[in-house]
Amino acid sequence: MTRGTTAPNRLRRIDRWIAATQAAALRSGPRPLAVDLGYGASPVTTFELYSRLRAVSPRLEVAGIEIEPARVAAGVAFAAATGPHEGLSFRRGGFELPVPRPPVLVRAFNVLRQYDEAAAWRAWDDLRARLAPSGVLVEGTCDEIGRRAVWVALTGDGPRTITFAAHVRSLERPSELAERLPKTLIHRNVPGEPVHEFLTAFDRCWATAAPHSAFGPRARWVEAVSLLARTHPVLAHPPFGGRSRWRLGEVTLPWSAVAPHGR
Repeated sequence: MTRGTTAPNRLRRIDRWIAATQAAALRSGPRPLAVDLGYGASPVTTFELYSRLRAVSPRLEVAGIEIEPARVAAGVAFAAATGPHEGLSFRRGGFELPVPRPPVLVRAFNVLRQYDEAAAWRAWDDLRARLAPSGVLVEGTCDEIGRRAVWVALTGDGPRTITFAAHVRSLERPSELAERLPKTLIHRNVPGEPVHEFLTAFDRCWATAAPHSAFGPRARWVEAVSLLARTHPVLAHPPFGGRSRWRLGEVTLPWSAVAPHGR
């Protein structure tokens, strides 16, 4: 069991990204199921996931999973006090995912921080194997109020993309997001590794884009991402999503841009 600290809206950036980019997976099958794995001491983020994703997939069911019985009981009580919420449930369990059918989405946030790197890789493999054929695992970490976050989207075939997201107004430089790297990468932020090279290049583009601060921090972020797309040798094409996503303080890259050596 972890401390389980959480707060309302902590995962809003991730939820909105999922709703905008994973709609096809969320709508697949007659009874699509999403899992919020390790939701913590409060079920509020599971309820927020349910509310945000049902807006794009009205038939979606959401199951919150926690290993601590008292937290599961709190989730059931929360749903009863604020419901009814058709398709929302809370269950006791862990990486085995005690749900009736393979999920189209697993969101696991701030869950693997306590594990070592090898265990985090194994957790990725275990969770990917439990996905529905079109399913996606979204795993990452964020700060306590959701202003800094990094997450990886994985399918049954492995990691596909990595997303860096920030409240740009409070960001001094993009490399500050390094402290939110997923466990599979956080110890790889050293010279010679792709993720370190990427963050160094992003900082350089951020500095070059400083004059655009006159138009606001979002304009500076968009210009920095544009420069990165033109100058970083690993990017074969611009980051995903285009300017509409970049303006939200996001940049989504192919996993190959940061994949650690030996992986």
